[in-house]
Amino acid sequence: MARFLQFAVAFYLVASTAASSRSAWSLPLVRGGEIADYAGQLEGVKAVCLEKAGGAMEELKRAIIDEGSVVAGFGAKADTICNQALEEFAQNAPDAGDDSSAAAAYDRKLEELEAAIDAPLQVLYLRQLAILREQALQKYRASSRTSGSSEYEAMLQADGQFARDAEEATRDGGGEDWEYASERSYLQAVMNNIAESGKKAVDIQMKSAQQQQTAMQFLQSQQQMIQQLQMQLYGQTSPWNVGVAYRIPDTNFNLQGSYQQGRANVQLSCVPDEYAPMLGPNGFTNGVGPGNLGLSLNLSV
Repeated sequence: MARFLQFAVAFYLVASTAASSRSAWSLPLVRGGEIADYAGQLEGVKAVCLEKAGGAMEELKRAIIDEGSVVAGFGAKADTICNQALEEFAQNAPDAGDDSSAAAAYDRKLEELEAAIDAPLQVLYLRQLAILREQALQKYRASSRTSGSSEYEAMLQADGQFARDAEEATRDGGGEDWEYASERSYLQAVMNNIAESGKKAVDIQMKSAQQQQTAMQFLQSQQQMIQQLQMQLYGQTSPWNVGVAYRIPDTNFNLQGSYQQGRANVQLSCVPDEYAPMLGPNGFTNGVGPGNLGLSLNLSV
């Protein structure tokens, strides 16, 4: 009877050990080789989630990179793509159970999935910020040239537009890497440089206009002095200025007469007619006509 009891106890212990071993192997994860198999299953689920998220990111890439356009609500769309991938991974990944190594592998694959999706989205985010910055600069240039607003008001409007659009394009759960402070600082620096350059150009134009005005005033004063000297020497000048030129037919003599500022002047010169061979032996005409007579009349008021 005692032997029977010893045998029964030994059989019970062996059966209990076997049962515990079978229950351990039936779990989704145990230590040793099963952890590697579990990590491989997680990698497969991660690859499927990345493939599905890649299709959505490709549409954003086509709009931002290829077409150079701005995607409205980019931050919300990026959050949606990332959250859907993480939720799908959590639903399809095998359970880690109570094993700490399995739980660590699960968390690591989840972080890798989020990083793999966040990296290309962040590249698109930076590209969209560059497009928004150029649009804000164009708005600033247009406002400062066409509208009646000042440089400061145009700068505030452009900066406000960029801040609103950049905030809309930023992920809520993106972390510290998703920020637009550097792009905004660069935009403000460029607008300040443009404003300073424009101010310098205006100053140069004003100085040039002042110099021209000073020169014109000096010339006018000199002309008035000359007129006063002429009045003292010759008396009151006449406002009439008349000039007459006459070429004597069949000759190279040209007779010129002028009446200017109360003085008459007559001049006889010998100037060959270059067009005489083309006009025939007698020239354009034998008498007084428009071909050999010139007349000019000026009246100064």
